[in-house]
Amino acid sequence: MGKDKGKYLIRDILAQAGIAINGSRLYDIRVLHEGFYRRVLCRGSLGFGEAYMDGWWECDRLDELFCKLIPSDPKSKVKNLTALLHAARAVVLNLGGRARAFQIGERHYDIGNELYRNMLDKRMIYSCAYWENAQDLDEAQEAKLDLICRKLYLKPGDSILDIGCGWGGFARYAAEKYGARVVGITVSREQASLGRMVCEGLPVEIRLQDYRNVKEKFDHIVSVGMFEHVGFKNYRPYMESVGNCLKDNGLFLLHTIGDNRSFVAGDPWFSKYIFPNSLVPSMKQISAALEGLFVMEDWHNIGPGYDATLLSWFRNFDRNWHKLREQYDDRFYRMWKYYLLSCAGSFRSRNLQVWQMVLSKRGLPGGYRQVR
Repeated sequence: MGKDKGKYLIRDILAQAGIAINGSRLYDIRVLHEGFYRRVLCRGSLGFGEAYMDGWWECDRLDELFCKLIPSDPKSKVKNLTALLHAARAVVLNLGGRARAFQIGERHYDIGNELYRNMLDKRMIYSCAYWENAQDLDEAQEAKLDLICRKLYLKPGDSILDIGCGWGGFARYAAEKYGARVVGITVSREQASLGRMVCEGLPVEIRLQDYRNVKEKFDHIVSVGMFEHVGFKNYRPYMESVGNCLKDNGLFLLHTIGDNRSFVAGDPWFSKYIFPNSLVPSMKQISAALEGLFVMEDWHNIGPGYDATLLSWFRNFDRNWHKLREQYDDRFYRMWKYYLLSCAGSFRSRNLQVWQMVLSKRGLPGGYRQVR
């Protein structure tokens, strides 16, 4: 495709979403390098994100840009080899297999606890907050933790497996506030190290361990923001592993980002720079993985709250950047800004959801009382 034709195609795709090149609105794109158009045509969303990281284009409100752009489905209008190879790799390989289980920890969660300490709330909860009646991020995250405990009907002495325990925030809350005994597992060495310190003196054990290697039985199991790293080839084995570790009368709470459509591969830019080997599941994919193993007791969508959560994270990150810039360069700043604000726009557009599912193995006698 010629240079001018490519330029006009990109302009047209953006125009269909109500976005102008070099326009005056906060969500319009300002092109600062003429190579921008060819880079996007050749590499799709990967090229779009990399061009931003390199300063080839600018936008005053990335969150609003993506909120307008994503519903127009620009990926379907820019066919490129990069996207095709990315999808083919996901089909051929098992990106969530045992051999790659610890890569997400090494490449995302182990990049520095100080980064997350300066971005997240005081408990360092790295998932969608629950903003009902909350005034700020700290309150919203604590409300989410309490919501999970109440949904599990948690009581003193109950044992919980926390799959993807992060820095121990939920484990500490469940132990302190509800008297639970918690085993938390993570594939991040940095999370495990800090989590053990956070939970010191409590009936909490933090392990560096893959979910497939847990063999004990628990009263309840919770997984918050981890299922996105499982991969479509492992959805059913994951549910089987959970079923094997859950007592017959126990409850399993799955908290995950959800996509409105089914895919086999994540976005190429996010896969390369933010969440390697990851994929957001759809309702269809989750339902198929659950079939015959669990009874769906409750399905709660709290996705609109991720917009406010991500904006809070970005404000914290931006405000504290002066504390971090010696460890990370300006390209990292642009990459992280693009990550947080593009995600905020995606949730604002309702392209992505956040689901909390409460599951039992045989159905609770008399039914489950919904908790909100």
